[in-house]
Amino acid sequence: MTQDELKKMVGEKAATYVEDGMVVGLGTGSTVKFMVDALGKRVAEEGLKIIGVPTSDRTAAQGRQLNIPIKNVDEVDHIDLTIDGADQIDKNFQGIKGGGAAHLFEKIVAINSKRNIWIVDESKMAAKLGSFPLPLEVIPYGSQQLYKRLAAKQLNPNFRKQANGDLVQTDSKNYIIDLKLGTIDDPFGLADYLNRQVGVVEHGLFLNVVNTVIVGYGDGPKVLEAPERVTYQQTKEH
Repeated sequence: MTQDELKKMVGEKAATYVEDGMVVGLGTGSTVKFMVDALGKRVAEEGLKIIGVPTSDRTAAQGRQLNIPIKNVDEVDHIDLTIDGADQIDKNFQGIKGGGAAHLFEKIVAINSKRNIWIVDESKMAAKLGSFPLPLEVIPYGSQQLYKRLAAKQLNPNFRKQANGDLVQTDSKNYIIDLKLGTIDDPFGLADYLNRQVGVVEHGLFLNVVNTVIVGYGDGPKVLEAPERVTYQQTKEH
């Protein structure tokens, strides 16, 4: 089974979790694209009524093309469920996201959701995080100075560039710095350090966020449930 076939399989599986009347966070990426297509099909064929809250301009455009009503996160009073991809997930259900340069919007939508599902193919599962570079969204002003500080900390930073050599810009017109770390032994400690760095808008460590992971394997999708723990949403409510 090809990687695209695995992605399509988990995307279609995830779409079955969406119920009529839900406000649904729509993630970003190649796997999510299949999920949004599947939701569009349900809207057309079943009359499914949902509101989509997109995490990127490209997902918003796809949703509109499929006649999924689209609102931004500040136009809804709640999000029932967010379905998104992930670039890497460790054995403790912690994740790295941001390979598509959308992790700021993705995290905003995720922490405002009652439930989060990640959909991935089996290549995204790892014992530890870090072999996938950790993305940071950073303010352009002072980004070279921030780069120097990250390099001095031996975090191996690299500005993400387009094929033509121009710096990648996010939907918020910020830059992406990828940290090529190899292994992240203490993701919570690293997240705390990055949260304190002036100029870092958001990092791609998604910790204690996901509830369910749907993984595509050659013999079919496997649904993994994360252990119950304090999440951003629960912290906000108490």
